[in-house]
Amino acid sequence: MSTFVIIYYFLLLGASCLAAYYNKRAPFLLLFSLTLVSFIVGIVGGVGALRMIAIAAGLLALAAMVSYAFREFLIAIASHNLAKELRTAPLTAAFGMFVIFTYAVAGIFAPWIAPFGQAEVIASAFAPADSTMLLGADQLGRDMFSRIIYGARNTVALALAGTVLAFLLGALAGLLAATNGGWFDQIIARSSDVIMSIPSLIFALLMLSIFGGDLANNTTSFWLLLAFSALVGLLLVSAIFESSILGWVVGIAVMAGVAVVFAGFMLTIFNPSEIILVLVVAVIYSPRVFRLTRAVAGNVVVMDYIEAAKLRGERTWYLIRREILPNSTAPLIAEFGLEFCFVFLLIAGLSFLGLGIQPPTADWGSMVRENATLISFGDMTPLIPAAAIALLTVAVNFVVDWMLYRSSGLKV
Repeated sequence: MSTFVIIYYFLLLGASCLAAYYNKRAPFLLLFSLTLVSFIVGIVGGVGALRMIAIAAGLLALAAMVSYAFREFLIAIASHNLAKELRTAPLTAAFGMFVIFTYAVAGIFAPWIAPFGQAEVIASAFAPADSTMLLGADQLGRDMFSRIIYGARNTVALALAGTVLAFLLGALAGLLAATNGGWFDQIIARSSDVIMSIPSLIFALLMLSIFGGDLANNTTSFWLLLAFSALVGLLLVSAIFESSILGWVVGIAVMAGVAVVFAGFMLTIFNPSEIILVLVVAVIYSPRVFRLTRAVAGNVVVMDYIEAAKLRGERTWYLIRREILPNSTAPLIAEFGLEFCFVFLLIAGLSFLGLGIQPPTADWGSMVRENATLISFGDMTPLIPAAAIALLTVAVNFVVDWMLYRSSGLKV
């Protein structure tokens, strides 16, 4: 029996006995269950399997310590009310917030963190890792580590932009439909049903095929952004001014100017193909947001205080802004996190198929496809961008689960 096995079982049994002696039931069950599992796995897999279990347990312990420290840090710098909420956050939610924070830092400061540019060729194809390239080179000789860092900026930024636009359109339409009802509700609901009846991936492939190629230029992107902004603007103007003709004229004029500024701003951040991708994703997922918002707001508009506000003569925009939205915030924020995961995975999947973010822009989905041949040679480097996609998705879901518990009134 090797020294590692003796030390491994000694530590597990010693920690189990200490937990039992101090009447710590949950840690004792966890540690002794790990001991029994290790005993069975050790018989079947030998010392190598025990080492893998020890590494996995060590990583979990490290993640738990980092999560606890990060949660305490947030509590220390937060306001009193926010700190009170953060104290109820489980370690899984704290871990999710830490991962999101890490990705945000990597995306914002990518040019300073990455040692090379995302399209810079510095070595031969599939060059091995060394002191200069931590993860080696890709199929064109570009630094994999630098491209993964830049991928955090490109992939996450597109997913975040698509989610925000989907929420702007879907949530505003859902709030108006729940407040006004009638023919407006029926038209929006049937339109969303049509879009949702088409599978997301097929709809995205169809739209990208139509607007790709020669149509992926600044002119087409500008007019598509203008059309999307006009649709959101019309919904907003109808909510604010209702039947006031003068209000509609002023509102449309203001919204037209805002739409032009927004379109120009988006064109300075993303290239035409990325803008088309963002708009396609926003159209695909806005019906999901609409249905949830309509359902949540529908439970609020029947309350007595809404009827009292209507009897006072309050207008639609007041009801939405001061009465309905504050009582619908928690589930909508949680839904925002879930929709971000769906959008993020869809964009990564489209990039893997070659229809998402186009080269030479670094993207995790396309990086998996471009370097997949390394797996047949026993090199796990292509799994790193795939793991980055999975880690962010899991982290966001951890935070969303905690927020759903809070909004539902359940105890964590």
